[in-house]
Amino acid sequence: MFISFEGTEGVGKTTLIRKLFDYFQQQGKDVVLTREPGGTPLAEQIRSLLLSVNHDEAMSNDTELLLMYAARAQHLQAVILPALAEGKIVLCDRFVDSSFAYQCAGRGLSRDKLQVLNENFVARMPDITFWLDAPIELGMNRARERGALDRFEQEKVVFFESVRSGFSEIHMRDSQRMKRLDATQTPEQVFAEAIDYLK
Repeated sequence: MFISFEGTEGVGKTTLIRKLFDYFQQQGKDVVLTREPGGTPLAEQIRSLLLSVNHDEAMSNDTELLLMYAARAQHLQAVILPALAEGKIVLCDRFVDSSFAYQCAGRGLSRDKLQVLNENFVARMPDITFWLDAPIELGMNRARERGALDRFEQEKVVFFESVRSGFSEIHMRDSQRMKRLDATQTPEQVFAEAIDYLK
């Protein structure tokens, strides 16, 4: 099973993923925990480029999108597809839906560009996606409490409102795969809700 986790900044994705990782391990399941962008040494280097605030030049939106997919292609081939082929459960912090929400809904890039990339480089979609949804200000306050903000976290509220709308659009279009979790609840409540969907 391939499970992805989506949402804007500070909604509790990492907390839920860790809880589910422990849950599956206690059940004796073979489970892989990974993230995007990243998940392999090479993809983690690309992640550093994407999140760094210290560039000598502004990163264009097209460059951002292509770097995301360069990291994703490496991640799929080196980690996700081999793990699924071995019958493992893969828990992935962000996947294709983030590219739609951030680069298309947030940055305003063409959906056609994304479709071409998905058709050519994404061989497998998640079986279920948990979208942790909360008001933007709540998530940003949590993100600020974690410390220094990365290049994405420094975006303005209006950008994240667009990103949230992007996730909402995917949910309306594909509610069979994407399940909305109310991230204003306690971590325990969010976890219980996720388990209900999985069962």
